[in-house]
Order: sequence, then structure tokens, then C-alpha cells
Amino acid sequence: MNKFIVITSIFNPTEAVAAFAKKNDYRTIVVGDKKTPENWYCENVDFLSVTQQENMNFRLVKHLPHNHYCRKMLGYLKAITCGADCIVDTDDDNIPKENWAFPVFQGNFDSVNQQGFINIYELYTPQKIWPRGFPLNHITKKDNFTHNTQTQVCKIGIWQGLADEDPDVDAIYRLTSDQPCCFKERNPVVLEVGTISPFNTQNTMIIKELFPLMYLPAYVTFRFTDILRGLVAQPVMWLYGYQLGFTNATVIQKRNPHDYMKDFLSEIPMYQSTEKVVEIVSGHISGSESIENNLYNAYKALLNENIVCEKELEMLEAWLADIQLIAKNI
Repeated sequence: MNKFIVITSIFNPTEAVAAFAKKNDYRTIVVGDKKTPENWYCENVDFLSVTQQENMNFRLVKHLPHNHYCRKMLGYLKAITCGADCIVDTDDDNIPKENWAFPVFQGNFDSVNQQGFINIYELYTPQKIWPRGFPLNHITKKDNFTHNTQTQVCKIGIWQGLADEDPDVDAIYRLTSDQPCCFKERNPVVLEVGTISPFNTQNTMIIKELFPLMYLPAYVTFRFTDILRGLVAQPVMWLYGYQLGFTNATVIQKRNPHDYMKDFLSEIPMYQSTEKVVEIVSGHISGSESIENNLYNAYKALLNENIVCEKELEMLEAWLADIQLIAKNI
């Protein structure tokens, strides 16, 4: 497979970036921004400076705000243009372990079949911890899904790898506990249709057929961006027989500095909308439509419910037009 790693960074090459650059089976792309050092360089990395981004022949360039995580999408488009079969999303503070890898996209895996949201971390640790984007009203609920996994043939479209030490959690966890977490190892687990978990962009592999779903909304708060992407993606991917899978912590996160109160404020729209997003999207998509049309219809419905704004639809249109253009030229 033609495999790519895409990262965005405003720092000089970090330990994580240098480690990913040594993965010979992957081609690594780092997307810069206005805060990124002008002389940024790392061996074996394709670096996209702001100037190079502005010269890319994509409609999306005109819509992307600067100093924003969503500029990562230009890295996705470059990877797709270069014939990527899968793309790994990760960050410049996630250091890959020696065993860093993802399972195959189709095979026999443990699966969970429980309608609605589950706290996937419960399968990997007894610690009271939950992923960012998990509905707050579910945190104290007692579920028995951890005892009800069964092995069956699964077709995975997206793999989410976990992160040790400082995993992806919300500001409420960090403000009230902030205990490090090292997850236990177990067999990969796949979610059945209707079983939902937030997933992020920290250690995530996406298959070619689902590349349109990599769209990162730019006009919601920063801490909501990748979570909203994942909440929209899951009902859409189910229509085409794809599932979301989770695998062991194969990176160690040495988290860049954060203001937890600032994170909390950024997460409030996420707390308010998580379950509603899945309901809205599920009600406005159809298996008779393409992935691209369903994605657009999903965001149009979210606009009607004031979860996203009009500018989001304009940027999404540009993203989909660029995806279509690449498909014609490959």
C-alpha cells in the first residue's frame, strides 16, 4: 500500500516528527503555518510551507484560515494527489513506539454491539477516564459492553490507535484528575453499526475509500474540530459497510503546553452537541447517495441546526471540489 503520514506543526522538528520520518514504509508530510519557523527542515519529510500552500492549485487554499489546525487538510490533498491508499493522521507530540503499526483493514476481530455511545477506554484500563467528545451524561453510567465482545469478520475503514501517558481526554478530566494513563494491551476491537465512540486525529489511519470524510471543520472551536469530524463520519461510513476500529496505544504523547481552562471553554459546544450531531447526521444521509453527497447533506443539516455556520459549507464545497478534481486527474 502507498501509505502517508500527515502532521501539522508550528515548532521545529520534534522528536515525534523525526521518529515518523524514519518509517520507511511511509511518506511523511508536515504542514506548516505562519508560526512555523521559516527554515523548517527534517530529513525524509515533505514540508509544506505557507508559501507552497498558497501556490497549490486547490480551491481550499482560499478558504482555510491561518494559524489553524485545519490547514492539515492541504497535507491530505497532497497525499491523495500522490496516490495514497491510506493516510495516518497524527500530531507532532505523539512519539511512535517500536511496535507502532495498524491492523489490516479486513479480518476477524473482536467486535462490540451496543447501540449508542460507549467509553472505549473501559476496554483498555480500569482507570476512570474517558475520551474527549464522550457525552458527559454517560460518564457515570454502568455498561456491560466490556463483557459482550465477540469475534467476527469486520471491514474497517478507520483505525484509531490509543496514546499512552497523556491520552486524548477532555479538559474536565484534566482539571479534576489529570492522572497519566498507560493502557493495557488487548486484541483490536471493532464497533458494530450503531455503536459510537469519539475518535480523533492523533494516531488514526483512514482507508482510501473514506478520504472525503477526512474533512476538518474550521469554523467550530478548536477542541471540537476533529471530534465533530468523527461524529459525522461514523453514520456515513456505516452506509457503505465500513466500521471504526480501535487498537493498542502505539504512541506516547508528550503533550505540548495547554491552558486547561481555555480548552474547557473551547469544548463547551462539543459537550452541548455530541449526541445531537449523530442524530442529525443519521437523519439526513442515504445509502443511495455518494459519500461526498452524504457528507455535504450532513453538514447542511448541521447548519440548519446552528451547529456549524455558512462559512463551513463554503469550505466543505471547496474540499469536495478538490477531491473530485484529484480523482479526475489520477
